[in-house]
This record gives sequence, structure tokens and C-alpha cells, in this order.
Amino acid sequence: MPDINVEITRHKMVEQQIRPWEVLDQQILDLMHKSPREEYVPEAWRNCAYVDMNIPLGHDEVMMAPKLEARLLQELAIQPKDKILEVGTGSGYMTSLLATLGDHVHSVEVIPELASRGQQNLGAHEIQNISLEIGDAARGWDRHAPYDVMLFTGSLPLLPQKLQNDLTPGGRMIAIVGNSPAMEVQLIQRVGDENWTTTSLFETDLPPLLNAEEPERFVF
Repeated sequence: MPDINVEITRHKMVEQQIRPWEVLDQQILDLMHKSPREEYVPEAWRNCAYVDMNIPLGHDEVMMAPKLEARLLQELAIQPKDKILEVGTGSGYMTSLLATLGDHVHSVEVIPELASRGQQNLGAHEIQNISLEIGDAARGWDRHAPYDVMLFTGSLPLLPQKLQNDLTPGGRMIAIVGNSPAMEVQLIQRVGDENWTTTSLFETDLPPLLNAEEPERFVF
């Protein structure tokens, strides 16, 4: 990032973007302040690493704006012993944040090129408590279920019940549900063997996950 003081830019990101967006958890603020986001951003967008925007990753995928990443982390309330499923590795940046907060992250990416790039970025930072897999997890990934935390980094036109079944009792999941331009960020918590609560947090707009389930369409 030529001619940019990364420390100052990162500090401004936290104070001017993240904190005003109701992110007040000091652990999350500290994590966002120290994490080298610029090292996960594609080279062509490196100077925009700390800008309030979605950064293109190619293949119609994006790296979420910093304030959205931080807010989702805060809402998930990740604990040190949590087993985490991340659907959509992307650049690997969110994977690194999840790995710092939890015990182990199973991250699944459907696009091989992005999976390779994420693996490279995470390997460069020697993050060990992760398992990266190439696969289609938009409709679930029960290979390592149940999970304490589940995060979908792209939107889902429809949230199938079977995804929620992969949560442990007490587990939390965040899904961005709906269609552009207004999607609902939902926090789903499993409060019993057959009971879940859903909290609508706010609205946003993100590209859908590849092969995500679509609602049935009526044909007249």
C-alpha cells in the first residue's frame, strides 16, 4: 500500500466506520485494528483495503465491507472453544478473524481459484486452526456437524430448515436472506433440540452464494 500509513488508516477504519455501526465489543475492535486486511485484498484493490466498500474478488464474489465483517463477528459472540463453519472462504480474511476468536474453523469454498488464493493468504500468516475444503456448501455441509457457529459469507435467497439442524444446542448462525437490493441479516440460535429463535438484525446487499437454494416460483 504505497504512500498509505497502514496503522493510521486501520485506526480510522475502526473509529469512523466500525464503531459507529454499533460495534462496541472491545475484543472485536482490537481484532479489526491489528488484523492486516490489506494482505488479503487482491493486488489491484490493495489501496482500498480499509475503504467502506465491498471489494471484488472475481467470479462475482466480494470481500465484505469492514463494518459488516465486524458487526457479524460481534453478533456471533464466538467463544474460544467454538467449532465454526464458514461457507465461502473468499480471500481468507474472515476465516482468519474467525480462527482468532474460535477453536477451529471449517471453511468451504466452491470456486477452486478462490480456495487456492485463500489457502495462500492464510498460509502466509501461519494460521493453523483451520481446515479448508473445496465444495458446494450453500445448501449445507454436514461433514463436520454439528457446529457451534455457522456463517454464510454470501446471501441466500432462501434459508432451508436443514441448515439450522447442523447447529449445536446453544449454537448461532448468521445468514443474509433474500434478494437484492434489500436482504435481511438474520441471527438464528438453537435454543433446544427442536427449537430455534430468529432475530432480524439489519438489511444489507451481497451477491448470492453459488448454487444457493431458490424459493419455488409459481408459473401462470
